[in-house]
Amino acid sequence: MPTKTLLIPTADGRADALAVLPDSEERHPGVLLYPDAFGVRPVLEEMARELAGHGYYVLVPNIFYRHGPAPVIELPEHIGAEARPAVFAQVMPLIKAHTSERALRDAEAYLGFLTSQSEVSAGPVATIGYCMGGTLAMRTAAAYPDQVAAVAGFHPGALVTDAPDSPHHGFSEVSAQVHLGLAEGDMTPESLSELNQALDAAGVSHSCEVYPGTVHGFTMSDTDAFSASGLQRHWDRLLPLLDRALAGR
Repeated sequence: MPTKTLLIPTADGRADALAVLPDSEERHPGVLLYPDAFGVRPVLEEMARELAGHGYYVLVPNIFYRHGPAPVIELPEHIGAEARPAVFAQVMPLIKAHTSERALRDAEAYLGFLTSQSEVSAGPVATIGYCMGGTLAMRTAAAYPDQVAAVAGFHPGALVTDAPDSPHHGFSEVSAQVHLGLAEGDMTPESLSELNQALDAAGVSHSCEVYPGTVHGFTMSDTDAFSASGLQRHWDRLLPLLDRALAGR
């Protein structure tokens, strides 16, 4: 499958990105894939290739482009327990600097770029994300309900917080179909209840599921958190969601 490295013009510069698409002359539904906090790397390309193999044009932006091209920080081949403290010491300042205002400015640029590609079919797209990327996917869907028909977040972070701009406050703007796949321990029972109540109150078509036997980060095969069964369940939920929401494009 063709793989491209791209530069996306944004309000704050240019974001480097990876695009993977099916090897055919047809136009394909677009998917904006937000990475986890460790950023664009081989495991994300593998996931994008898997999605492209099912008929989607997948765009994976470097969300930390303001700090340099991917990889923004040096990562070990496998992010194990010994490496995590040093990695997080570098990642946390990037996460804190990536405010909701920055995220929404970028979302506009990413969606505009994705939908303008000649290989992408007309109509709405999907936003999906992992860890903090799940939060970004939900924020994007709330900000651009006419453009986003499906949202999926896996081991998402900070969907329910005490902040005034907590993502759950924006669920009423979401028109997309939503699936959230949580690891055990991702949320307290109280936060999970508040999450579901907010989705229900907003009338969002959704499923919210705790994947058994998983820990935060379970989809990422280059970390100790990886769960093969959790990753498979993720595909079992994600692919039908995309098919339902983007069918007929």
